[in-house]
Amino acid sequence: MYHKTLSYRIFSICNNIFLTVISIACLLPLLHLLMVSLSSTAPANAGLVTFWPIGFTFEAYAKTFDNANFLASLWVSVERTVLGTALALVVNTTAAYALSKETHVFRARNVYLWYFVVTMLFSGGLIPGYILVLKLGLMNTLWALILPGLVAVFNIILLLNFFRGVPKDLEEAAFIDGAGHLRTFFSIYLPLSLPVIATVSLFMMVGHWNSYFDGIIYIRDTEKLPLASFMQTIIVQADMSKLDPEAVANLSQRTIRASQIFISALPILLVYPFLQRYFVTGIVVGAVKE
Repeated sequence: MYHKTLSYRIFSICNNIFLTVISIACLLPLLHLLMVSLSSTAPANAGLVTFWPIGFTFEAYAKTFDNANFLASLWVSVERTVLGTALALVVNTTAAYALSKETHVFRARNVYLWYFVVTMLFSGGLIPGYILVLKLGLMNTLWALILPGLVAVFNIILLLNFFRGVPKDLEEAAFIDGAGHLRTFFSIYLPLSLPVIATVSLFMMVGHWNSYFDGIIYIRDTEKLPLASFMQTIIVQADMSKLDPEAVANLSQRTIRASQIFISALPILLVYPFLQRYFVTGIVVGAVKE
């Protein structure tokens, strides 16, 4: 009966209109970017392109994929995102499983938990982090982009609270059948934790894919830059030396940049719909202990 009241219907209509407007506002810039990348040089430079291409052409994309530096950066970002997400999932899920146990099972639990929480409040800073990466010999390598952010305390807390909500009867039944903690973790906890794992995976993937600052300070060679760092140098710093000189001469810088920005945003846009249905469940269940 509550859903049939007039006030609820008015609220539902207003809410849908508001969310529709917000969605359109988020999509229009991306659509404009796509149209600019598909337009010819003169209309793009003149700012005549809005939400429909003028002088339709794929030349900007052809030149973008002919750029060896862009393709190398794209591959580095793919490697970083896949490897970094996989390793972070292993580290964070195993840490969360251990920290989800009571103190009579894991006596040092509170000590380790506070140790992790303190790192959320206080950081060593940029210079100590740079010195550490330098002394470990990780400079100008893929590991400099992965290892410093391998442990994400926020994700550990989400996973920890989700693991606490798993019925203890399942764990006790597994122990009675002779399973150890490792078998219980892989056979019971992980299969039941798909919503929160999908959520933290999305956080990790977006973080790795969009991170640009660590690539700028840790990577020296252009061909080893991740895509976000590469895009920052040619868009924010306006350094076009990393682009193909012929492409820069024959095409508008605006169309080339638009095509590269759209390509860099596309992978996350394609992955998100598959993980979105787990997102709300993972955040809500992982944030509150039942």
